[in-house]
Amino acid sequence: MKKRVLATVFAAVLAAGALTACGAGGKEGGTVKVAATEVPHAEILEAAKPILAEQGWDLQVTVFNDYVQPNEVVEAGDFDCNYFQHTPYLDSFNAERGTHLVNVGEIHYEPLGIYGGTESDLSNIPDGATIAIPNDTTNEARALLLLQDNGILTLKDGAGIEATKNDIADNPHNVEIVELEAAQVARVIDETSFVVLNGNYALQAGLNAQTDALAYETSDSEAAKTYVNVIVVKEGNEDNAGVKALVDVLKSDDIKEFINGKYQGSVVPFN
Repeated sequence: MKKRVLATVFAAVLAAGALTACGAGGKEGGTVKVAATEVPHAEILEAAKPILAEQGWDLQVTVFNDYVQPNEVVEAGDFDCNYFQHTPYLDSFNAERGTHLVNVGEIHYEPLGIYGGTESDLSNIPDGATIAIPNDTTNEARALLLLQDNGILTLKDGAGIEATKNDIADNPHNVEIVELEAAQVARVIDETSFVVLNGNYALQAGLNAQTDALAYETSDSEAAKTYVNVIVVKEGNEDNAGVKALVDVLKSDDIKEFINGKYQGSVVPFN
């Protein structure tokens, strides 16, 4: 009798687990915990939430305001994935921190832009102008390459995507490069001649690369392919069913239409 009762209880537990995994009507489902920066990532995730809910997935989004914690919480196993970074930053983070994070889906691209601060004319830069740029390894290089593309400075041959201000070979305007944490750059826009902003922080500051930037990376550029924003998981969790469902939704026509309509070219779906 005891064996029969235990068997019944065990069967009930298995059934409950199956319901959690599959959801109503036999659909796969459960909870997906995502760490993200606010704009545009969390906004895009909110648009994806009702679509995932129809598939039985409860998407839980936690917003972070820096580029370090979202990776740390995924590495620690506290979150299933994150959505805030491009692959060069991910690779740099893994190398510097010894983390084991991998890209499982390319979602969108945010053009990096040069915005006017106390000055507004890139063709007439005053001697000694100050330009604030992100200080993390990949975004600093990206900013310097954009400045080079617009004739503001020249980098040493081969500097590439690991360039720092120490790689500046020619500086005809004697510009001073001010290195700041990416989230802080927009805050000095009234104190520096120009700023170079990541797309998400430009949006948070009410700026749009296509309408407000003095220059920006074009959507058909090599930068678009290099700096596409990705969904990231800890190595070994690439087959997480909830994350796979999330990636599928984020790549769907519905979300592409949301991105194009809301951001008007400041955020571009990656094909």
